[in-house]
Order: sequence, then C-alpha cells, then structure tokens
Amino acid sequence: MNLIYFILIGAAAGWIGGKLIRGESFGGLGNIIVGIVGAVLGGWIFDELNINASGIAGALASAVVGAVVFLLLIGLLKRK
Repeated sequence: MNLIYFILIGAAAGWIGGKLIRGESFGGLGNIIVGIVGAVLGGWIFDELNINASGIAGALASAVVGAVVFLLLIGLLKRK
C-alpha cells in the first residue's frame, strides 16, 4: 500500500511541478518519474532546512518543492 501512495504522490507532484514550470504536464509516466525524483530531492531539502513535513500533505508538499527544483535544474542544464 505504501508503494501505491508513493506512486500517486509522485504522479501528483510531477503534474503540479510540470504545470508550475512548463505550463503542461509530462504524461503519466513522466509525471511519476519527475515526482519520485522530486520526492527524494524535496525530502533532502526539507531535512537540510529542518522542516518537518508529515502525513500525505507534507509528503506532497516536499515532493512538489523537489519536483520544481528538479525541473529548474534541468532547465538550467538544458540551456547550456
């Protein structure tokens, strides 16, 4: 059951991150990949800033922050 939540939160975070940065989503699998990478990155960022994000809303918030940061980094690397 935790894996299903992880995938659903990843998909939602990827979709939200795509909408915020690009104005469109990346498709189902793309959203999941961006969201999972975002969840790992967001968890690390929240740990470094000593922000406690618990529950589903906290997991989604950290994943969205991570997804946005991930997409911004990809955009910077793509420009060069």
